[in-house]
Amino acid sequence: MDLRVFGVHTVLELAPVLLAVERLSGGKAQVSNGGVAHLGGAGQPQQASVSATRPINSAPPLQGSGLADVATNAETQALRLSLDRPDLRIIMTVSEGLYRIVARRSAGIASVRDLAGKRVGTFPWTSAAFYLHKELKNAGLTDDAVDIRGISPPGELSKALINGAVDAIAIWEPASQEAFDALGADAIELRTPGLYREVFNLNTTADKLADPTRRRQIVELVRAVVVACRDITERPEAVWPLTERTTGYRPELIRASWPHHRFVGTMAPDLLDVMVEEEKWIARERGRQARPRDELAKLIDGSVLREAS
Repeated sequence: MDLRVFGVHTVLELAPVLLAVERLSGGKAQVSNGGVAHLGGAGQPQQASVSATRPINSAPPLQGSGLADVATNAETQALRLSLDRPDLRIIMTVSEGLYRIVARRSAGIASVRDLAGKRVGTFPWTSAAFYLHKELKNAGLTDDAVDIRGISPPGELSKALINGAVDAIAIWEPASQEAFDALGADAIELRTPGLYREVFNLNTTADKLADPTRRRQIVELVRAVVVACRDITERPEAVWPLTERTTGYRPELIRASWPHHRFVGTMAPDLLDVMVEEEKWIARERGRQARPRDELAKLIDGSVLREAS
């Protein structure tokens, strides 16, 4: 398999892609560490190995000897990159992250409204920051009503909550679970069902899809990811050893974090709606006009998934 596949190794949403690549290559290929920024012309990352003992607050170095043909990321990063790269294409939804806010009860927090005036940590410019914005808005709060602290990488958010530097955090797994476990009875989980979930997609570029050889390889990968999603949903424990080797996370942390994901292997039917709303948030942040719906629709290409079916 010579298709160059990139995905951030520290996110559990990557599991179906890891499994698909392992199966297609007979265990000879790996997913390089990176994301949509590595699609066509983003730079040459350096090769590096991944330590099985890496602590949760340490991100692995970027991998790969070449640029990505396909790459995973949440819809947030695809939106950000696509402003300069309108040739980016979202070709399938791999997973969904069911985000939550983890807070300290001892800080007087029993609901999202109680976050007013509190110190809340999140990873800036990411799906986690957008999720926090959505929860605050739904509770009748503005972002300015909260002391939002930008902290990265995700493991540093866990540490900040555990050490009392912040009162709550909004971040993806397993950083949320790490903090939840450490706080014990003092931990409270806040989440509005159905309000938002991260849409973790497989992305490529228009020129890759126009190349017959690359397209056949991409279709083959998508077909394998669909099967992997189904298998992982039915027997999640089968992929945990592969996830453990790739992430370096403790097995018990992976197991505890797993229920906060769905492995869907489809195209999210409301993806464009999510992107239209999120584009407005990103545009306000950057002081520019939001792109119209029809322009964002061009970023979604369901033809590969249809061919793979």
